[in-house]
Amino acid sequence: MKIVRAAGGIVWRRGSEGIEVVLVHRIARADWSYPKGKLDPGEDEATAALREVLEETGLGPALGADLGTIAYRDAKGRPKIVRYYAMRASGRASLRPAHEIDEARWVPSARAVSVLTHDHDRRLLGRLVPRRT
Repeated sequence: MKIVRAAGGIVWRRGSEGIEVVLVHRIARADWSYPKGKLDPGEDEATAALREVLEETGLGPALGADLGTIAYRDAKGRPKIVRYYAMRASGRASLRPAHEIDEARWVPSARAVSVLTHDHDRRLLGRLVPRRT
């Protein structure tokens, strides 16, 4: 079975409650996640991640650290590997949902854990904002 390759970003900024991240609600999956999507033919992961974030949120953030990959089975049962990057938001664009997304919002990282639908997305947030004990 062919592996589905995708890329996305955890877009972040400093807010009044500390680090805030962009979460998107996908219409087809009825879930809260990070902006991401499949690689186009010949496209590298970093380029795909930036394209997907721009398409889904209207933001053109700066590409930051590679946060690694997560692997799971997609809704069709296919193996899927998604590479994520930290992306710092610039002040030039405003957040707006688009392209398969019906809502996009800034969420304080401490609250994002309870908004995110999938455990793998919650764990991924820890790569950007490590928990302090």
